[in-house]
Amino acid sequence: MIKAMLLAGCGGFVGTCGRYLVGKWCAGMWHGSFPMGTFLVNIIGCFIIGLFFGLLEKAHVMTPGENVLLITGFCGGFTTFSSFADDMWVLGSKGDWTTFILYLALSVILGVLLVWGGRALIR
Repeated sequence: MIKAMLLAGCGGFVGTCGRYLVGKWCAGMWHGSFPMGTFLVNIIGCFIIGLFFGLLEKAHVMTPGENVLLITGFCGGFTTFSSFADDMWVLGSKGDWTTFILYLALSVILGVLLVWGGRALIR
């Protein structure tokens, strides 16, 4: 348990640093109102988690420790949107469309409402 936590933490550190650097780079390159840094991190993270899960499912080349380091740690630190997108893919691939729609709607609607609520509470 401790080893897995340390692996996740190390991966999360690298992922978080990557997220920070992409955000800083985008802030210097992109001057529009579109949140390009967050957008790029999210879509890149989705591709990376897809690669990692693909390696895990098809080639079985990842050890449990590498899984924790790369998927839970790195991808979790880089973006949790990638985990959300993978959850959506799994639900869709199983044909569980009711849960798919419910999870999508609740995540987006409640997420935005709770950000609003938290900000409003502090004001």
